[in-house]
Amino acid sequence: MTYVIAEPCIGTKDTACVDVCPVDCIHPRKDEDGFAEDTMLYIDPEVCIDCGACEPACPVQAIFPADLVPAKWVQFTQINADWYKK
Repeated sequence: MTYVIAEPCIGTKDTACVDVCPVDCIHPRKDEDGFAEDTMLYIDPEVCIDCGACEPACPVQAIFPADLVPAKWVQFTQINADWYKK
């Protein structure tokens, strides 16, 4: 299982989750190209180790285990995965 960043991150992009991730699977970071243009952060499902460190670090409660993403935001599972395919 992986974690998913959902709608509450849009426009917030607080990088507290990036700072606590032990495998660097949350992007874009502030120092990466595209940070200003992207509207939210994304978790790479191929790299995420399901440690859960990011979830309590998120100040807007935008991070969920993939199997617990609220129904109204279920599309963000695919949105996160697609961001890494570009």
